Amino acid sequence: MKKVSLAIALALVLVLSTIGVASAITNGQPDGDNHPYVGLVVFDVIDENGDQVPSHRCSASLLTDTVVLTAGHCTDGTVAARIWFDEIVQGNPEYPFSGATSYDGIPHTNPDFCIGCGNGLPGFAIRDVGVVVLTEPVPTSVVSEYAQLPTAGLVDTLKNKAALDNVGYGVQEQIRGGGPPVWTGLRVRLYAPSEFISGNFVHSDEFMRVSLNASQGKGGTCFGDSGGPNLLGGTDTVLAVNSYVTNSNCSGVGYSSRVDIPEVLAWINGFLAP
Repeated sequence: MKKVSLAIALALVLVLSTIGVASAITNGQPDGDNHPYVGLVVFDVIDENGDQVPSHRCSASLLTDTVVLTAGHCTDGTVAARIWFDEIVQGNPEYPFSGATSYDGIPHTNPDFCIGCGNGLPGFAIRDVGVVVLTEPVPTSVVSEYAQLPTAGLVDTLKNKAALDNVGYGVQEQIRGGGPPVWTGLRVRLYAPSEFISGNFVHSDEFMRVSLNASQGKGGTCFGDSGGPNLLGGTDTVLAVNSYVTNSNCSGVGYSSRVDIPEVLAWINGFLAP
């Protein structure tokens, strides 16, 4: 991945070391049944031996019974995916492999997605949007409501500090020991309120800025929250998908890839057409 020193993508590799003392630094709460359409998705890649293996996990939103919205850096370079919609995936003996509790799918990356193609920090990535098309529908007994796509240009109408709802399965704890801090945490769907930060910046037409300041009562997004939705507060409308943070502490400001861009909406809707 290019320019990782400038920005940190939020996908979480499946194997993490666990040393030192953990301290919770995020500000989420159990989501319960509030956003049942948000799931935990694991992606497979082909390793150096030619074998298909689980690589990393992200968060995602179910748009229909077979179409899942996530981040482009989650789908990029992958060959298969599977998703769980249980609030608590931790302890599931099938994870991270396919089984009766998950739904398999084929990943697709926005054709204009590119890492390292922009100028400056907000240009770290472009069109960081991906889709997973499931090979079988998710029963309504599992998920009976879906995330909604925004109208074109909706983000441009938001006022500063507009309420956002962040939902995902990201890590919650930072392990500190003799080496660099390492993130870990249970595979649990969490919710946290946040705020939109308005203003023009490099690629503000592609990304939205999100406040991650837990000291102000807001919740941050962190590793494993990639692709999870930034919902318009109190609604099921996905304004953007979590893309990257600007420091390893997952604090300050995060950048999310807008899905209200007409070309992005058209690409997503192409998978929704009957």
